[in-house]
Amino acid sequence: MTNSPGEPPAEASSWQAHSTMPPPVGAPSATVEEEKPWWDQPGMPWRHEPSKADKQCLGWIMFMGVFGLAMLPLRGWLLGRSPELLVALMGSRSGTAALGALASQGLSHWWPLCMVAGSLMSIKFDWVFWWAGKLWGRGMIEVWAGQSARATRNYARAERWAHKMGWLGMFVAYVPIPLPLMQVIFVLAGATGMGWKKFMALDFLASTLWLGLYFGLGWWMGEPAVHALKVYARYANYVAIGLVVFIIGSTVVNSNKKQG
Repeated sequence: MTNSPGEPPAEASSWQAHSTMPPPVGAPSATVEEEKPWWDQPGMPWRHEPSKADKQCLGWIMFMGVFGLAMLPLRGWLLGRSPELLVALMGSRSGTAALGALASQGLSHWWPLCMVAGSLMSIKFDWVFWWAGKLWGRGMIEVWAGQSARATRNYARAERWAHKMGWLGMFVAYVPIPLPLMQVIFVLAGATGMGWKKFMALDFLASTLWLGLYFGLGWWMGEPAVHALKVYARYANYVAIGLVVFIIGSTVVNSNKKQG
């Protein structure tokens, strides 16, 4: 079969159509699709080339994850050794309940100051979620929801609840249920245009209210809770060591899975 001038040889066209091997010398090369830049890959919360603010916000989110893991052993240790410090430094809920139990028995004289500090420290990173919503809308929620089918269902349910509750959701965000309500509510607060000052004021009020409930629970439990704390204190060092081993082991396993 003859070819018109300018057309590739029939053999080359046939080779390209039916073979995955490189075409013969002289055959026209196939069009190579240009690779997407790193910031346009799946799993990114933005829909544009990231600005300095975008990168900083994502960096804060990554830091929060690392910080939370790193603090787990310290939390476990402080719960047995010094609930006052645990509350003042981290705003821990379990630590607040323990503090209430100690205060009910006259074993804590600094609990009012610890509670105020705890309310502030418990919201120290919440502004990052608000900022993520302001910058990317639902982008960060989509990243979290894309981790698994179960995550997709949980985040969709949490988002429906958040939309129904509006600003009152700030007080529901602290409810201890197995749904990512807090992250979703905080991100949507930024995405829907809630001001930073209003967000932080509501967040502080909600945090103080819930810590007060945990403190009251500990106060009501009283002496039995104090006794349980004393027993736990004997093993606090081992709990901290166990958490360190768990974190390191989980990191190694996840790293091997990604490489495999």
